[in-house]
Amino acid sequence: MRFFAKNLKVMKKIIFILIFKCTFAYGQFSYPAEDFLGGGIGYSPMYISLDSIPGASYLTALGLDPSNFSDPFVIHGGEGFAHVTGRWRIGGYAGMGASSVSTIPDIVLYKDSGTPGYDIEDTSLVYTDDFNPSIKAKFSFLLGAASVEYVMPLLQDLELSSGALMGLGRVSMAIDQQSGNPRWNKIFSNAYGTMTDGTLYYPVTDIDNPDQQIVPGEVAGLQRDVSATFFNFQPYVAVKWQFLERLGLRISMGANKGTVPAGSWKLNGRTSVSDSPQSSLSGLTFRTMLYIGL
Repeated sequence: MRFFAKNLKVMKKIIFILIFKCTFAYGQFSYPAEDFLGGGIGYSPMYISLDSIPGASYLTALGLDPSNFSDPFVIHGGEGFAHVTGRWRIGGYAGMGASSVSTIPDIVLYKDSGTPGYDIEDTSLVYTDDFNPSIKAKFSFLLGAASVEYVMPLLQDLELSSGALMGLGRVSMAIDQQSGNPRWNKIFSNAYGTMTDGTLYYPVTDIDNPDQQIVPGEVAGLQRDVSATFFNFQPYVAVKWQFLERLGLRISMGANKGTVPAGSWKLNGRTSVSDSPQSSLSGLTFRTMLYIGL
């Protein structure tokens, strides 16, 4: 009986060791095959701490404070990924974001004598009516990019990856100045004259003047928009946690790098601004993604 009991204990130890080794070997074998198949898609906001916003330094002359732009700048978008072979994964990202600053300045009326400076004699010249102009600047950032990354498993449902987003970005700065309340029918009115049968009739005070300039009449507002398209590159590292069977969380950190070449800006989407400077869209990024998939 003692011999049997002793052998039984030895057999139990052997069986336990075999089961443990088989389980470990199975996990090592099956984990990559299961984890590196499939993909996912989900909402992915991107937070960018931009080093500078193109054109922001000129906004102070309009009475605007560029520091009031959102920092970090937020791009709302969607992201997807899929495994292709081994530990390599491809994906894509598309999103857009915007931030605005605005002001309603105080107004002082003064008589222009033709000499430099402001000939202000008393405080009664302060404008107190209800038609102070409103000034607004809106910065927009659109991004569409593909991603390639290499996956390194840490635990059964946790992995680390490194890769890069590469694609096209588009930025714009819109300046809107309004001196009154816009009305629907006035928005579609002709600012230069009267259009009849395809011909514009423009009134002048001196028909014999050969140097007549065609300029718009009085309008309630003025809007300018400068925009540019550029190549964007963003290396990053990411952590992916599959906390449910078909639901997971992915967090990425990286550095955005984009450059708009000099002379590439366009006014209102069609007229090149030849003397526009080179502009940089660089900064640290933080991206979160709640995805559905594997």
